[in-house]
Amino acid sequence: MHALSIPTWIVHVSSVIEWIAAMWFIWRYGEITGEKYWYGLSFAMLPALISAMSACTWHFFDNLPSLEWLVTLQASTTVIGNCTLCLAAWWIWRSSLQKQ
Repeated sequence: MHALSIPTWIVHVSSVIEWIAAMWFIWRYGEITGEKYWYGLSFAMLPALISAMSACTWHFFDNLPSLEWLVTLQASTTVIGNCTLCLAAWWIWRSSLQKQ
């Protein structure tokens, strides 16, 4: 856990908490409005959350070489998350056009 300073840990952990809260708020917004495509955005945020948690886990264990697979997981889920977020944004855009 010594790989990062305390302020850096605060930023990392608060960012993960913030991301979880954003996922929940988006899901709730979908429930309240009845617009199901918002669920897709909330679900599309999951790979980015996995990416962030992978990075935090690796740093928590002082960047152990035996856990370097977490770096690959983090990179992979970042790419997947970027793609899923792009698709979710497209779905929201397409759905907004259909409402007009």
